[in-house]
Amino acid sequence: MSESANNPGAQRPGGRTARNREAVLDAVFAELGETGYAGLTMENVARRAGVHVTTVYRRWRTVEGLVVDLLTRLGTTELPFPDAGSLADDLRHFARSIVTLYVENATIRALIETVVAAATKNPRASDALHAFFADRNRRAAVIVEHAVGRGELPPTTDGVELIAALAAPIYYRMLVSRRPIDIPLADRAANATYIAALSGAFDGGA
Repeated sequence: MSESANNPGAQRPGGRTARNREAVLDAVFAELGETGYAGLTMENVARRAGVHVTTVYRRWRTVEGLVVDLLTRLGTTELPFPDAGSLADDLRHFARSIVTLYVENATIRALIETVVAAATKNPRASDALHAFFADRNRRAAVIVEHAVGRGELPPTTDGVELIAALAAPIYYRMLVSRRPIDIPLADRAANATYIAALSGAFDGGA
């Protein structure tokens, strides 16, 4: 089976196809911001993107397909990771940046919430969600690499697991307990993860 059959948003790169995909995904993002997931329709996305609705149905099939492809695109964006000179500071800055992202950008928060909900019944959504967070954690693990280089942590420290533990309380509150996320939460998560890291909790060689 071809890649495009497995991933409705994937078509040959370049040219009009690539421009149409960017226009459609920009439209999905804008629609999520204005109406939320409940108001997202293929017709409104097509109208905003300036493409025929049959094009949207043919490539993405469903609203879930659109949202999953938007998450895939978001995963390709570069993130700045802190390098303040100490692990404690870097973890605190990074945790705060996660909270700030979702507090200040309701559309990105809605996107994550939508894909999490869809992942319970849609294998493509589940795969996209796993890939998104796995890649984010892998790239953020550079924070741990810096700490290892400074001698704060042993070289056997599992950076991906450390970053996952840092973010877990934030996502739990946002997605499961449905309570507000804030800077004090970020600071507590950072402090707890820092203490755990120093105690060897993430030592992959242990």
